[in-house]
Amino acid sequence: MPDALDVSPYDALLLLSFGGPEGPDDVVPFLENVTRGRGIPKERLKEVGQHYFLFGGVSPINDQNRALLDALRKDFAEHGLQLPVYWGNRNWAPYLTDTLREMAADGRRRVLVLATSAYASYSGCRQYRENLADALAALEAEGVEPPGIDKLRHYFNHPGFVEPMTEGVLASLAGLPEDVRDGAHIAFTTHSVPDSAADSSGPVEDHGDGGAYVAQHLDVARLIADAVRERTGVDHPWRLVYQSRSGAPHVPWLEPDICDHLEERHAAGVPAVVMAPIGFVSDHMEVLYDLDTEATAKAAELGLPVRRSATVGADPRFAAAVRDLILERAAVERGQEVTPCALGALGASHDLCPVGCCPARAPRPAAAGADSPYA
Repeated sequence: MPDALDVSPYDALLLLSFGGPEGPDDVVPFLENVTRGRGIPKERLKEVGQHYFLFGGVSPINDQNRALLDALRKDFAEHGLQLPVYWGNRNWAPYLTDTLREMAADGRRRVLVLATSAYASYSGCRQYRENLADALAALEAEGVEPPGIDKLRHYFNHPGFVEPMTEGVLASLAGLPEDVRDGAHIAFTTHSVPDSAADSSGPVEDHGDGGAYVAQHLDVARLIADAVRERTGVDHPWRLVYQSRSGAPHVPWLEPDICDHLEERHAAGVPAVVMAPIGFVSDHMEVLYDLDTEATAKAAELGLPVRRSATVGADPRFAAAVRDLILERAAVERGQEVTPCALGALGASHDLCPVGCCPARAPRPAAAGADSPYA
């Protein structure tokens, strides 16, 4: 057995995710959780839930998180990292508050959080931190002393996240007919967000046109495109595009949409497209419906050959990256000198979200940041 790796001062890891329904009866209650406070009628939620009903009312995200949990535990055990791993969701069972209550009962005092979102944005970081603050406040109201919470840094440019996606693009290119392969365009996709949310993403110094959200995705896209060129000898054209838009039509969101982009590329004479969902950790509903169903149908309508590359999911290299991030953060907390592992032009992200990072429209307490009410 390998020697135990030093993870002090931490005594647990919490996998924090979005959650999803696991049967038809779960769909509307799940969507009610997601949209709570917005006053959306139940009939409208049933319409929105049609994407889930197409797949039997089951989102794949929970099973994918179970697979990631298994991969993390396997990697930790093989490398002597003695850190129990828990799982909590924002919008469906296992709920975050229940999991933190369990962790407190188990005597966990200092917890690291891995969120299933790799990039800086309100919905991908700050909102998770707000949910953590809500859960900690709920425990305090019950008289339960909550554990201390720190969140692992954004891992969008860690090699263990980038390399599996690079191999996914290479596999998708190899799966195209040979006569269109070298001319294929790569559409790197991520979740669209309102322009205002993108512009204010990341620390205050990164705010501006697209903010940290767009800059980080562009950095990853360049890394993958450069690696593909180095390994194939072909310089494939590419663009960052968006999917899964929701909200009022009059509110500007990041564009172009993937389906519009496919139409534009087809009209420009592109012979094939690889859709690379770099904004998503796993193949959850936005990938299954918006890419595998809707965008693929649009491509078929156009007669445009497409392939969709794999997300990172439970790849062992991603599990190893999480281990690396844990050891890095633990060493920082112990006051040791650390050289963070990061590719690309942007370098490693911050460990502690600063004041003004990815602000909400209505200020709310958020844990695991410089403005946290929790020590």
